[in-house]
Amino acid sequence: MTNNASSTGLKQKRIIWTIIGLTYLGVWLIPLFSSYSGKAPGTAEAETILRDYSQFKWYIIPFLLVVINAFSDEVRNKNWSGIMAALAFFFMDAFNEIWNGLFHTATGGYSAVWMCGYPTAYEPLMGWNIEIIFMFLLMGIASTKALDADKDKLIFGRLNNRHVLAFFMAWLCVIVEIILNVIGALKWNYWWWQPDFPWIVFIIGYLPFFMIAYHVYDLPTTKQQVRFVTIMGTVILLSLAVFIPLGWI
Repeated sequence: MTNNASSTGLKQKRIIWTIIGLTYLGVWLIPLFSSYSGKAPGTAEAETILRDYSQFKWYIIPFLLVVINAFSDEVRNKNWSGIMAALAFFFMDAFNEIWNGLFHTATGGYSAVWMCGYPTAYEPLMGWNIEIIFMFLLMGIASTKALDADKDKLIFGRLNNRHVLAFFMAWLCVIVEIILNVIGALKWNYWWWQPDFPWIVFIIGYLPFFMIAYHVYDLPTTKQQVRFVTIMGTVILLSLAVFIPLGWI
């Protein structure tokens, strides 16, 4: 029974990541087959304060302490799987923010896929501010709290419990994103990334975060988890080191 459940979960994971990968590819190809001019709503504002340290506000210091305290609690509890999963979650978000910045450049400066309403204490990338960074670090810690001890357990005898939770959590996040967009806190300028068409937001906006976090959480050893997260972090840092000086993000 365990082997069958494990095999079922693996097949489902492959299907999910195939859909995610194809969706990423489809979105990344859009600038090649579309023509844009001018700047969409929110673009000029995002460009104006991009990596502008004068936006600093003191409230980010207590926010930083909240994040440090959350990770310190996990270290104290020796929850290494949870910590590594949280970092993987955060690095997946960083990956999304990097390609979002590249998308802005690829459209000739028309618009990133998502951008933030302002003000903010600091905006390192077109759709990423310091408040969001702290939020995703904390969400990464929280993402694994509801996981079942059995990674192969099936829900309704058919669906791997990790995938069910990832779908549920991702949709909750999408609902919050839609609310933020409606009130103007998030700027969306493309028809395929809108409240009335939330599927792409779900598939590549949030589902990969939980899928990658749960994958790392379930790796057999801490050494494997650290290696996986280190590779992710290295790719992110190299991307930032290359694309920022080039002015691409």
